[in-house]
Amino acid sequence: MRAALSVVIPTLNADAALPACLGALIEGLEAGLIRELIISDGGSGDGTLRIADAAGAVIVQGAPSRGGQLRRGAKVASGAWLLFLHADTVLPVGWSAAVSDHVARGGAGYFRLGFDAGGGMARFVAGWANLRSWLFGLPYGDQGLLIPRDLYDAVGGYPDIALMEDVAMARALRGRLAPLPLRVRTSAAKYRREGWLRRGGRNLILLARYFLGAAPARLAARYRASK
Repeated sequence: MRAALSVVIPTLNADAALPACLGALIEGLEAGLIRELIISDGGSGDGTLRIADAAGAVIVQGAPSRGGQLRRGAKVASGAWLLFLHADTVLPVGWSAAVSDHVARGGAGYFRLGFDAGGGMARFVAGWANLRSWLFGLPYGDQGLLIPRDLYDAVGGYPDIALMEDVAMARALRGRLAPLPLRVRTSAAKYRREGWLRRGGRNLILLARYFLGAAPARLAARYRASK
C-alpha cells in the first residue's frame, strides 16, 4: 500500500534552484507516491511562484520565516506522510522506493547529506553532518525530513521561529529518527561564497548558542548581520 505523501517546500526567491528540486519529484509522481506538492513562500519577488504554479503546486504565502513557512505548509497538507524539503536540495534517483520502504517500517526518517560540489572540504562537511545526524539524532533541513502526519502532530509540528526550526524538530523527534539509505544533493553556494571553514564554524557556534538558551530571533539577526 502506497503512502499518500505531501511534499512541503519553503521558498524565498528560489527560482534558480527550484526547477531541479521539482524535477527530482517526478519519480515520486510516476510511482503514485506523491499526493500533493505544497510551496510555502515567504514573499518571493522573482519567478518562484510562477514555477510553483506551473508545477501544479498548492501555494501558501506568509511572512519569511522558515519555521513558520514549514508550519503553514504542513497545516494545509492532506497526506498521511509529510516530506519536508528545501528548495535547493535535490532527491537522488531511487528515492521513491526508499521512502516507500521506510513508510512500511514507520517512524520519521531523513536522508544523508551530499553537496553539488567536489573536493575534500565538501566531503568533510557532509561527513560531519552525517555523523552528527547519526550520533546525536540531529539532521538538518537540507537533508529532507520524512515524518508521518500523526507523529508530526503529536510533537507539535514545526515551531514558528526564525532559525533552528530543524534542530527543534529533530530534538522533538529524538529516538524516532532513522537514516534512509540514500544521499541528497544540496547546494554548496553559501559555502563557496563564505568559505567552507568559516560557514561551518559559524553554524557550530549558532548551534551551541541555541543549546545554551539563546533566542532564535536573536541568533537569526546575528546570522543575517554576518552575511
